[in-house]
Amino acid sequence: MTKDAAGEEAASHGAAGARIAARLRESILSGEYAPGARIRQEDLADRHGASRLPVRDALRMLEAEGLVTVRANAGAWVATLTRADFEELYHVRERVEPLLLGMNVPLLADDAIDRLEALAAAMEASSDVEEFLVLDREFHLSGYAAAETSVLGELVVQLWNRTQHYRRAFTRVFRGEGDRSAHHDHHLIVGALRRRDAEEAERVLGIHIRRTRLELERHPEVFEQ
Repeated sequence: MTKDAAGEEAASHGAAGARIAARLRESILSGEYAPGARIRQEDLADRHGASRLPVRDALRMLEAEGLVTVRANAGAWVATLTRADFEELYHVRERVEPLLLGMNVPLLADDAIDRLEALAAAMEASSDVEEFLVLDREFHLSGYAAAETSVLGELVVQLWNRTQHYRRAFTRVFRGEGDRSAHHDHHLIVGALRRRDAEEAERVLGIHIRRTRLELERHPEVFEQ
């Protein structure tokens, strides 16, 4: 095989690996694969019409993101969080996300804030957990999207992805108990953004994230696999 042909084959495998990783990531975040679920390489290869090499590349990509655990000569599983892992990640979120939101406050266009207000209203009106999670993700991540960052933006997305299953559990808890505080926080954040009050937006967001952590700490069964 010539160098050019080898390079083309490697690029093809790389593209296939990225495509498989994107679809598997989406399946994990949507709850199709639960934490601790076995991921069979042969099933992924068959599903995507690919060889084992791009599948292994995809699993390595998601392992680097903290979404998959790969054990040598044993296989791959969807990553799980212990209660201690969860608490550490949420303590990081409580500090990092308000900082990132504050950087975005002077940069968000008025129509972007209008969209956030519409998302807050749609979440409050929704009775479906999965719909809420999609809207909630758009609400928060689009609120962080105006500022160009070299580290924070990517870090926050990774933290969101690693804690997705546990936000799903929290959403079921607060809906079951009739708690409206998350909706109240969303509206307060929108109001602070409209006033361009970075300090208030950061304060409310920090409380919003902390509340999720404290609520899930009351439900240790969420971390039992």
